[in-house]
Amino acid sequence: MPDFTYVAIDKEGKQVKGTLQANDESAVRSKLKVDGLTLVSAKKANLLNKDITFGSPKVSVRDMSVFCRQFSSVLSAGVPVVEALRMLAEQTENKTLKNALIKSRENIQQGDTLAEAMAKSPKIFDTMFTNMIAAGEESGNLETCVVRLGVQLEKSAKLASMVKGAMIYPIAVLVIAMVVLIVMSTVVVPQFADMFAGMGSELPGATKAVLAISDILIHKNLYLIGGVVIVIVAYKAFGKTNTGKHVYGRISLKLPVFGDLNLKSQSASFARTMSTLVSSGMSIPAALEIVARAMSNILYTDILNKAKEDVEQGVPLSVPIRKAPEFPPMVHNMLAIGEETGSIEHMLEKVAEYYEEETEQATANLAAVLQPAIIIVLGGMIGWLVLAMYMPMISMYQGLENL
Repeated sequence: MPDFTYVAIDKEGKQVKGTLQANDESAVRSKLKVDGLTLVSAKKANLLNKDITFGSPKVSVRDMSVFCRQFSSVLSAGVPVVEALRMLAEQTENKTLKNALIKSRENIQQGDTLAEAMAKSPKIFDTMFTNMIAAGEESGNLETCVVRLGVQLEKSAKLASMVKGAMIYPIAVLVIAMVVLIVMSTVVVPQFADMFAGMGSELPGATKAVLAISDILIHKNLYLIGGVVIVIVAYKAFGKTNTGKHVYGRISLKLPVFGDLNLKSQSASFARTMSTLVSSGMSIPAALEIVARAMSNILYTDILNKAKEDVEQGVPLSVPIRKAPEFPPMVHNMLAIGEETGSIEHMLEKVAEYYEEETEQATANLAAVLQPAIIIVLGGMIGWLVLAMYMPMISMYQGLENL
């Protein structure tokens, strides 16, 4: 079905431009008429008049949370779903999300439910999203489910932002340290190398090491770059294998300081997503299947898939969670209370709130620990480099004094 670019007039007399898929100009006119628009002109899209984007802009979690908030507000005002999607598509600035909303709207007009229409854009609306929408449509509480989705996405975005934020400082300092090392090794050290060669005396081990590093960076940099590229490619390739995912997953939970942060963030993510799905009326096994796919650490994916099998056999969810050391005791204890009182979603929400706060605190603690540690390491590295350069001269002066 070809794309048509069109110019139309709305009910208020304002000009509206856009692109939509249709068989011919008559179909374009009919589709626009449904939206209360009067067609002025329509042309088949080509390289000259088609909206061109170099790569599709990504739809961030923040974009989706804003969409959910706006969608729920429009629905609560009594606007029909088709009209709500048109309104939101017109005002969203992200072209990828805009096209997905337009596509979903067209699919609804062709007889799909909202969940079915959104499921045809899986890169934008994932399984959890479409299942929540389906649950809302079936229960008649679509607006409530969209609100919960918005909260879930906002919390997920905040959690991810905090964890990423904790990594920015050490990575930035590490990059600066590497730049300093390279500059000193390629600019400063060579100026000392000729002087050391004329001394004729045995150089200290630290000085030899610095000179060797300088030689590699200046004369063998292609080998160094090649080696770094090979290591990175091998690291990523191994990480895509099942074994690699498990190895990296275990390491991420065992790292000093970072391990505790990862454990808490994974627990918060599990509890928040599970609470959102169960509160929408989804069964626990179905919710576990979706949450398992959403977890970033494969160890938690395995745990939740096994838990799903146990729950389907009549075992309470708290039992397999208790057996998994990757979850803190509070998770299975609160789950057990929820199972006894019949309010699992409420208990999971409490767990999510607790570990989201813990993640925030752990992030702050991480920054407090890393800042002095990195400064010490950076200072020690530069100090070692400077000392290695001046040690031969100090030895030479001491030798002259002894004469």
